[in-house]
Amino acid sequence: MNRLFVVNKPIFKTSNGYMGYVKRKYGTKKVGFSGTLDPFATGCLIVATGQYTKLFQYLNKTPKSYKATLWLGANSPSLDIEKIDSIKEVEAVDENLIIDVLASLEGELSYYPPKFCAKKINGKRAYELARAGEEVELKTITSTIYDIKLLNYNHPFVHFEAKVSEGTYIRSLGALIADKLGVDGTLSSLHRIHEGQFYYDDEKALNPFTHLALRSNVYTGDETYMELGKKLDSQYFEVQDDGMYLIETSQFFSIIEIAKNEVKYKFNRIPKFEEN
Repeated sequence: MNRLFVVNKPIFKTSNGYMGYVKRKYGTKKVGFSGTLDPFATGCLIVATGQYTKLFQYLNKTPKSYKATLWLGANSPSLDIEKIDSIKEVEAVDENLIIDVLASLEGELSYYPPKFCAKKINGKRAYELARAGEEVELKTITSTIYDIKLLNYNHPFVHFEAKVSEGTYIRSLGALIADKLGVDGTLSSLHRIHEGQFYYDDEKALNPFTHLALRSNVYTGDETYMELGKKLDSQYFEVQDDGMYLIETSQFFSIIEIAKNEVKYKFNRIPKFEEN
């Protein structure tokens, strides 16, 4: 079964662990997901089965939007409610100050990702090292904060919404907000609203070929060459510029790359979407 859809990941489930439920529900063994959500986070998680699992890297998944709650006065090394080690009562802050702090984060932002994250350090995940008590040294990353706004402030909870580039750590964003307010703070809730055009819609099957961040091209030669995986000549493509392209034949889709007039298959004979 080849299927692309969005699930609404529940709280306190790992993204990978939730795939066991998906496998059982759809009676399939090959299941994958894109864009890991932390266990305490909920919301939009892109899932695919069968051969469609190979399409994740080509999907248009940006920008992403999140709703989050920052708990002022709470401290956690993981920057979320999983490892809270202290809670202090802090004075309420001026709501206008919060609005100004959020506005100051818009644009390109360089920061350190959380130590409890999935980035690899010498072959191991950062969260594995952190949980083992080992020192975790991560390099700064840069994200784009397209929009961030205050939804509600009910002390000590700051509810905000952010539209960001792919790879942004909202936990780190919460920590930056708390730092600028001069208090401890950690996220107590996080919900991903969407990734690009991917929203939760009762796990409706999606046509992946309308969600690929690829240009379409046309192969003008004998399409059986492509369907059999034979070597292709760039002169038989309508667009011959270097780049990655989606090609449709009467039976399948293929993804090819043209580089210096050489044609390489990236993924061939992708079954067409069948609405069900």
